Amino acid sequence: MKKKTGFTGQLGFIFAAAGSAVGVGNLWRFPYLAAKDGGGVFLLIYLLLVFTVGFVLLTNDLAIGRRTGRSAIYAYESIRKKWKFLGIITFLVPVIIMTYYAVIGGWILKYIALFLSGNVNVAAQNNCFSNFISSKNSVYYSLVFMALTAIIVYSGVDKGIERVSKIIMPILLVMIIGIAIYSLTLKTTTDNGQVRTGLQGLAIYLKPDLTGMNISRFLQISLDAMSQLFFSLSVSMGIMITYGSYVNKDVDLQKSVSLIELMDTGVAIIAGVMIIPAIYVFSGVNGMSAGPGLMFISLPKVFSQMLAGRFIGFVFFVLAAFAALTSCISVLESLVANYIEILNAQRQRATVVVSIIYLIATAIIALGYSVFYVEVILPNGSTGQLLDIMDYISNSFMMPFISFLSSIFIGWVIGPKWIIEEVERNNKAFNRKVLYTFVVKYCLPIIMFILFLQSTGLFNYFKS
Repeated sequence: MKKKTGFTGQLGFIFAAAGSAVGVGNLWRFPYLAAKDGGGVFLLIYLLLVFTVGFVLLTNDLAIGRRTGRSAIYAYESIRKKWKFLGIITFLVPVIIMTYYAVIGGWILKYIALFLSGNVNVAAQNNCFSNFISSKNSVYYSLVFMALTAIIVYSGVDKGIERVSKIIMPILLVMIIGIAIYSLTLKTTTDNGQVRTGLQGLAIYLKPDLTGMNISRFLQISLDAMSQLFFSLSVSMGIMITYGSYVNKDVDLQKSVSLIELMDTGVAIIAGVMIIPAIYVFSGVNGMSAGPGLMFISLPKVFSQMLAGRFIGFVFFVLAAFAALTSCISVLESLVANYIEILNAQRQRATVVVSIIYLIATAIIALGYSVFYVEVILPNGSTGQLLDIMDYISNSFMMPFISFLSSIFIGWVIGPKWIIEEVERNNKAFNRKVLYTFVVKYCLPIIMFILFLQSTGLFNYFKS
């Protein structure tokens, strides 16, 4: 089915795709992993992987989308009918992710409200976050975020997604750079007389820490970097295939991939400059925590101790809301696009139907810490509630598995030449053709299989 709308040009496409890639994971997961995994060691490994593995995964998705003109399910089927199952599995990832992404967006809205109203000390309390998510009132914030996402997607690709992305992404970049510069100027004296500065925190972030480095630790850092890249670029979940299907045929795909990589990686690295020095100054080296705890517990404490902390905290959570919104838009758009293709439906009707379904799903997941509370031990050893279960299934299980299958499909079934021909359309140069071919055929299958084993907890089983 022919697409009725699309991106008006390369700039709009790049901002929309980068907006999808730049999510809250850039703001809480990347800095945490960098602090945990030896600072500069993690950064170097991550950069190496971005411009090899990340480049290949992103190129694959965008080229498949543009060449077929279809979203995930029918894209794979149109290439090889027997591989339609891969399109279906890929489509299921955003189906699951959409159940909880607006919930996280709702949490961010709550903290925007706290800082806007001047309740900084309330936000900095240890039990503020846990009390909020376990309250039934938390569902209203998540529903507002979901409704806002639906309104933008309802407006269409060019008038909704592209227009919003062109506004939000430049603002997000300016805000994150501004807070990062401010973090470097911070300074405090502890009770025991120790002086801690933002520049010292920056050194901890950037300087490679080789303490205790061995093959096992190096491998774990590499797997952490790969998993972060994997989730950060929005690959292997059908989103970039959908966005690729909206791209004009005269757009330079290789240039677009490079710019998306640079923008996404730049935001992640600058986020580290923004967060790690600030936490070091006010909380020391032990102030970092994984996941939501970093954004909703550690950082509010930091903001409460800062000069102009109310303003800086407000700006930070607005920034986080922008990052969450652009990612949430891309997930919902992928679902709407597949709905349109499967049922040959009108865009507005498809958006309304899908949005109603996910308003209900969002409410259920948001209430998973209160009304629908459950607690299970996941295969990777962690304990989680409804949101954690959905996140584990989509991110830890399905996405590495899909990347493994797609690397086999592209590298050994249709061949790398199929992708290369699309990148070189209209005589566009593909300067990394040799690198692309080598990585997609020989590196990706191995890396993705190991990542799948590690994410599901099977890697440790085989090591033992």
